[in-house]
Amino acid sequence: MEEWISFIIFAGLFYLMMRYGCGSHMIHGKHQSHNKQDMDPVCGMSIDPDKGYGKMYKGNLYRFCSRNCLDQFEIDPGKYVKPSITQGDVK
Repeated sequence: MEEWISFIIFAGLFYLMMRYGCGSHMIHGKHQSHNKQDMDPVCGMSIDPDKGYGKMYKGNLYRFCSRNCLDQFEIDPGKYVKPSITQGDVK
């Protein structure tokens, strides 16, 4: 009998977490809603977040419209990435 009570409590908590908590994105389809479009750093074309190619570089995700743009980026990423300013750079 104790196992059933523990199971019911666990199942209830699991349901609540999936419905309203951190697992709710699995039920509703997406974790965040994306209303913006990403821009290809190589050619400047706008890309829907669920289309094209993606590449992680230094902790940032860059999106590309085609495999050709992705290949150009992989050859020399520094050419297409804007340098970020850190506190050490500010004087």
